[in-house]
Amino acid sequence: MRDGLTHDPDRVEMPRGITTVGAFLFFGAFMASLAGATLIWPGTSFDRVWALNPIAHRQLAILGRPIGILFLLLGAALALAGVGWFKRRVWGWRLAVAVIATQVLGDLVNFFRGDLLRGGVGFGIATALLFYLLRSRVRAVFNGAILA
Repeated sequence: MRDGLTHDPDRVEMPRGITTVGAFLFFGAFMASLAGATLIWPGTSFDRVWALNPIAHRQLAILGRPIGILFLLLGAALALAGVGWFKRRVWGWRLAVAVIATQVLGDLVNFFRGDLLRGGVGFGIATALLFYLLRSRVRAVFNGAILA
């Protein structure tokens, strides 16, 4: 009970952002799955989502159904990471780190290919998120050192 009078030295506050990162993983899973489905089965009403990024749609659509399958796999990986994240499993943390590290590398490639704005902004955001995931207080949540 938290009445302000008792103190439990074994109980430590969760770092800020833990819930936000988990929600972000599930949002990414939804968006990747939606993109994958529209690339595998073009011509549905879901194609309207590409109005948000028509250039990406043109670039991905020419790659055909195989790229859609890869997006579905990415969606599954993000959903799995989200489950592990909310269950505070170390494998969920590792999977989230791997996915975000891959995003960092992808943004860096985009930057050096000439997409300076998107690559640079994406790199900055993904790198900041990766640094957050690698903080000792965040890692400790998944190693059992911080009790929720």
